[in-house]
Amino acid sequence: MLEELKKRVYDANMQLPLHGLVTFTWGNASEIDRKSGIFAIKPSGVDYDKLKPEDMVLVDLEGRIVEGRLRPSTDMPTHLRLYQAYSGIGGVVHTHSSWAVSWAQACRSIPCYGTTHADYFYGEIPCTRRLTQEEIEEAYELHTGDVIIETLGKRNPLEMPGILCANHGPFTWGTDGAAAVYHAVVLEEVAKMACRTELLNAGVQPAPQYLQDKHYQRKHGAGAYYGQKA
Repeated sequence: MLEELKKRVYDANMQLPLHGLVTFTWGNASEIDRKSGIFAIKPSGVDYDKLKPEDMVLVDLEGRIVEGRLRPSTDMPTHLRLYQAYSGIGGVVHTHSSWAVSWAQACRSIPCYGTTHADYFYGEIPCTRRLTQEEIEEAYELHTGDVIIETLGKRNPLEMPGILCANHGPFTWGTDGAAAVYHAVVLEEVAKMACRTELLNAGVQPAPQYLQDKHYQRKHGAGAYYGQKA
């Protein structure tokens, strides 16, 4: 069932260690097939070098396992909440990449200091509030999804394709699993650059809004002109 989806999700997961975003089993990627309302996700705690496409677990939008001999990632409910909330999201990634996690552990959003950031994230990359003890004890992973949605507010999730969960780490998303991985790579690089920027200039200010607007819009806006015509 949905063999091509499982293969794409396997490929997306294998990109995470390739790009240095995960250590051991600290990450997961998923992608949804909107027509069937089913998403595929990495199984929990399985080493990347032992993963196979057929190991991907299929889950419906009620959180029920549709197919799979292994348990899905423990972060599955977070992925589920994002798919439920945003119809435009087709893929989700979670990692514990060290630079992004450093900002999350500091409970700090990442200011937009330059054009690399502005090319992909329209504004400051937000950090969520801390979950309460009650939220963690009741349904930790589900409430992680809820606090992401709460923090994004009225933002278009495709204009802000990533977030930092306080004391935890980054989640990114995109139109499919490959796009979510791409944004995870960019977020990690942006987190690294921002940290170094503050070390070099403790009083640094965000890039001017007009520069941020120009870089985001030339790549993603109605009159975008970056790259080649299809």
